[in-house]
Amino acid sequence: MNAATREFFDGHLEHVLKQLPEQVHRLLDEVPLIVDDHPSRETMRRMGVRNRRQLCGLYTGIPLGSRSVEHSGVPSDVVHIFREGIVAMARDESGAVDPEELRRQIAITILHELGHHHGLSEEELEELGY
Repeated sequence: MNAATREFFDGHLEHVLKQLPEQVHRLLDEVPLIVDDHPSRETMRRMGVRNRRQLCGLYTGIPLGSRSVEHSGVPSDVVHIFREGIVAMARDESGAVDPEELRRQIAITILHELGHHHGLSEEELEELGY
């Protein structure tokens, strides 16, 4: 990903973050948001993903409802979002990135991964539109 595309994405990410409700901001204070161009090869292997543009985000950690005292010392939860995957989802039929769709995909990805933090499954998130 080139610097111009990264800057374009990050500008839209900042816009999306400003628009998110205060409850989401409080969650992001507890669960760091990390933005990468794409997932690592190890992450792709672990997730069974062949094309790095297929993955838009990833939650790593222990969902709130599954935690116990036995999980002390476990690395903290993190939400990762991947620019390449999200940009790929925001392309129109001609291959151009639709800025409105990009912002929508960024928001969906962040909310989707925070849903996993709260213990929601892929199926439950899909039913909710995330």
